[in-house]
Amino acid sequence: MTSHEAPEADMLPGLRAAVDDAKAKAAATRRRTAAAWEPAEVDPVARVLVDLALAHLDRPFDYAVPRTMSDTAVPGARVKVRFAGQEVLGYVVERAAETDHTGTLQPLRRVVSPEPVLAPEIAELSGTLARRYAGARSDVLRLAVPPRHATAEKAPSVPAPAPPDVAPQSWGEVEHAEPFLRRLAAGETPRAVWSAAPADDWPRMIAEAVATTYAAGRGALVCVPDHRDVARVDAALLELLGEGHHVCLTADGGPAARYRDFLSVSRGARRVVVGTRSAAFAPVHDLGLVVLWDDGDDLHAEPRAPYPHTREVLLARAEQQSTAALLGGVARTPEAQQLLTTGWAHELAASREVVRRRVRAEAVAAEDRQVGTRIPRAAYDAIRRGLESGPVLVQTPRAGYAASLACDTCRTPARCSACTGPLVVSGPTVPPQCRWCGHVEAAWACSACRGRGLRAPVRGEARTAEELGRMFPGTTVRSSSGERVLERVGATPDIVVATVGAEPVAAEGYAAVLILDTWLTLARDDLRASEEALRRWLNAGALVRPGGHVVAVGDPAHPALQALVRWDPAGFARREVEERSQAHLPPAARMAIVTGDLGALDDVLHLLDLPEGTEVLGPVPFGKGESEHRVLLRVPSAGGERLSGALGDLQRVRSARKLDPVRIQVDPLTV
Repeated sequence: MTSHEAPEADMLPGLRAAVDDAKAKAAATRRRTAAAWEPAEVDPVARVLVDLALAHLDRPFDYAVPRTMSDTAVPGARVKVRFAGQEVLGYVVERAAETDHTGTLQPLRRVVSPEPVLAPEIAELSGTLARRYAGARSDVLRLAVPPRHATAEKAPSVPAPAPPDVAPQSWGEVEHAEPFLRRLAAGETPRAVWSAAPADDWPRMIAEAVATTYAAGRGALVCVPDHRDVARVDAALLELLGEGHHVCLTADGGPAARYRDFLSVSRGARRVVVGTRSAAFAPVHDLGLVVLWDDGDDLHAEPRAPYPHTREVLLARAEQQSTAALLGGVARTPEAQQLLTTGWAHELAASREVVRRRVRAEAVAAEDRQVGTRIPRAAYDAIRRGLESGPVLVQTPRAGYAASLACDTCRTPARCSACTGPLVVSGPTVPPQCRWCGHVEAAWACSACRGRGLRAPVRGEARTAEELGRMFPGTTVRSSSGERVLERVGATPDIVVATVGAEPVAAEGYAAVLILDTWLTLARDDLRASEEALRRWLNAGALVRPGGHVVAVGDPAHPALQALVRWDPAGFARREVEERSQAHLPPAARMAIVTGDLGALDDVLHLLDLPEGTEVLGPVPFGKGESEHRVLLRVPSAGGERLSGALGDLQRVRSARKLDPVRIQVDPLTV
């Protein structure tokens, strides 16, 4: 017998004691582990929505709830589970007593946090939007639930004080506003499309509608395009309600502040929310009103899959949770007009008499050479008269100095000699420089006529400010664009030159508004070019004071400019809906774009079970390269749900078979 085969009795006493202790510890660990994985006594099954962006796995899976996690694995909590050999994050969407699974359930690995961050109505909404946009619920939930911040989670949420009693005062000149607000105060669910008039204090009006709902014991949710609009509505709510009643859900404050504010909403401590597009998923308790401002702004379109639009998110919530809805804006989109046409919503708008009293608008041709081809005499006179009583706003569609250059002799576009990219000028004394490669053209010559003179057919806000400074010597000219955006200006008679979306609010409104280069805004190669142009012009014109003057330089016969002159966003929207209905375009039709390489698109067209009446357009090349193509699918609006269902089935088949990925966008903002 060798030494290593010696019987246990021959071990040294100390070694034998150590072995016995190790065995006892292992046995105790096994007993504790067995007790830890013992199923919960009540509702031992957790249905978990696993965070996997795989379409064929986009459903809840059943897991066993250990007894030790029975109190923390609540519906809405974040958990870690074992899935396909790896530990992944998920959300408990339901606790149940039984399961349909025939085998042994895997237990939950751990509860990341017992905080119920996924409300039942948001879990349901994620399924609705995933079906609507042929996407995965996990992708929707990434938009809806912000990342966890443990420190913020430990802090309690202080309940809001009692809501004040506020009497609306700003809606007096809006037809049908009084019954709308009365129904809000009664806890009912009116739905309206509101066209704000020039010089309306729309943040105050939204705040009054929110306060009316809040006083009736229900919550409210307001979504606006950007942080500047959030700041204006925030200030109006503070003035109306006071501190401690609402939160602003934006990314500006950082992850800790955003998660803290989200938890105050999720816990019911705050029931009034203002924010940008991600705030549309805020789990407001007792939600009674959803408000969307300026639904035509492209910032409302989510750039991440499955690409939901804020308008559709809020409309889905209004239907699902039986809430009131208010879609407001100075302009009106065809989609909002369609809500009126179908009777889903009613119209709120000022009368024609009120609009005519508030603003005078005109369009003038750009070929008046009394002053200059860009600023004709009528526009010059409007600025001069406006400066006699207050500030004047000049809107230009391009930032910078000279956004493009051309030969002064033959008008050929000026190109870089190194890479043929477009030349630009960033200042009055700066030589031309290539926008693509940065090459400086110190001695440029036209490739067509060898001329050396340059002109700027498209001038930016800096060049415009320079020209206006020479036209009106002694007048302060201020610029607002890019990273130098002015929030507000005073009542002094200054000229404010701003790009689209960067127009500051004047303390008492602008005496006059001048809109330049309307041809450039209309020249966009897009289905919504005219709609977007009118929206930009109306938003700028609405900043006038009562009795202000708006002048647009462009073709007076263009329908969009005619709508501006009449200040008739409703009529323009009705015309757009009629024309798009005849052309089978949204909102009269549901469209989807599938993008990928030709082989993947060929698979799509063979696998896709399209509803009857679907038009297939393409495939055609898409983008700068030739490798990517796209197919456009179009059905009447009545078949939209079936098209989304077919695309969802396609995604599940492709995911299960591990085919090459394609990008699907349902109802894209641009086509």
